[in-house]
Amino acid sequence: MKDIMGLMKQAQAMQQKMQDVQAELDTVEVEGAAGGGMVRLTMTAKGQLKAVSIDPSLLTADEKEIVEDLIVAAANDARTKAERVMQERMAEVTKGLPLPPGLKLF
Repeated sequence: MKDIMGLMKQAQAMQQKMQDVQAELDTVEVEGAAGGGMVRLTMTAKGQLKAVSIDPSLLTADEKEIVEDLIVAAANDARTKAERVMQERMAEVTKGLPLPPGLKLF
């Protein structure tokens, strides 16, 4: 019975840590870039887009499709970085817990 109580305490502590991490991920920002940095996006680790920066040299009618493609590429880059941050934070929270590999908590 002692083990069950210890496990319950661990679960409660993990739940609180997960809530703290969720709140933190709202404030952690990552930057994605494409086109050698000519297009940059800033988003939270949860994926909320915060800012877009486009090099003025790309702002011509002839470059419209290129800019659109670079925005998509920069967004994908930022999202990849955001997912990495989330995984790192979750690894900190679940360190030492007997969870199955690949379990997604977010």
